[in-house]
This record gives sequence, structure tokens and C-alpha cells, in this order.
Amino acid sequence: MPGQFEAIPGGGAAVALDEVEISIIRSLAVQLLELIGPGPGGEASDDPLAEIFAEGPSEPPADPVMQRLLPDAYGGPGSENGASDADELRAYSAEFRRFTENDLRAKKRDDALVVIRSLDSMTASGEGGAVLKLSVEESQRWLAALNDLRLAIGTRLEVSDEDDADLLYRLPDSDPRKPMVMAYLWLGGLQETLVGTLLD
Repeated sequence: MPGQFEAIPGGGAAVALDEVEISIIRSLAVQLLELIGPGPGGEASDDPLAEIFAEGPSEPPADPVMQRLLPDAYGGPGSENGASDADELRAYSAEFRRFTENDLRAKKRDDALVVIRSLDSMTASGEGGAVLKLSVEESQRWLAALNDLRLAIGTRLEVSDEDDADLLYRLPDSDPRKPMVMAYLWLGGLQETLVGTLLD
């Protein structure tokens, strides 16, 4: 179980994590939360319906990471969606974004919070580590959050295809990107083994 998720009886998954691994995942999840930002109008509202009917932005985010996490629904330049007019595609994307981005951000926030809360509730298993046990639902939330974390890190590392990912393995230890590359590759391994438990 060390370093990889395994299926547990009754559904769900478990993984043994040491204190450093717990700290890294938690820190990355907190950074993701900060990047996504609070909901419309801040965290709390007196009107529970206000958030439901709040319209989101119509323009894509400026940050490349957020553009990757919240992509245009109708593709970008060079997209082949059957529409010949780029202005028309932008208009469709803007309208779609206006009505969906707040919900998508909320889901990504909730997924990251599940990761943080489950890490915070872990009990030590000795030698500075602990075993994280997740229900099926928590496993799915973790999978979504791990995917978001890898997309965010991959965007910062300018990984756009498999060839770029292969180059990461050959970076020298002196490269300042090396710690982020190691996190990217490690999270990929966690993600892969977690997918395996959900398919069993």
C-alpha cells in the first residue's frame, strides 16, 4: 500500500502516506483552493438562493492554469466545431461560461476541501505515517482533485503532450523545476492507482 492506492473491502480505497506526503498534498490542495477563489459574493451569503441564481463571468480567466481548469466549452482558435465564425464560437463559450463557471468552481472547491478534510482527519499508524481510507464517494472526489492538481502543475511546467511529460523524467536534479516535476509525477502515480481501485 505505501505510495499507491489499493481497494478496500466494501468499496473505496486506502493509501499509506508519511508526514511529508500528507503535507505536500495538503499544501497543494490549499493552493488550489486559493487559486479557484471564493464563491460569488464571498464565502457566506444571507440569501441561499443568491448563489444559485448568480451569473458567472463571461470571459475566460487570465491565469493560464485557470484557463486549463475552466476551458472554453466551444474550443479555442482553430477549433473545428462546424461553426465558421470565431466570434460566434466566442459568444457561445461566453454564454455557456456565464451559466456554468460558478458551479464548476464550486465543485472544484468542494473536491479540494474533501482532500484537505480527509488528510486532517487521519490518525497516525506509527513511524510518522498514517493510512488514509476513503469511501467510494470520497475516492471520486479525490480523483477529481488529483486531476485538477496535475492539470495545474502541468500547466505551470508547460506540459502539453506526452513528449513534454517524457522530458520531465530527464531533468537534472539542479533544475529548479525538479521538485514540482517530482510532485507532478508522484500525483500521477496516485491518480493511476486510485482509478484502478474504482474500476475493480
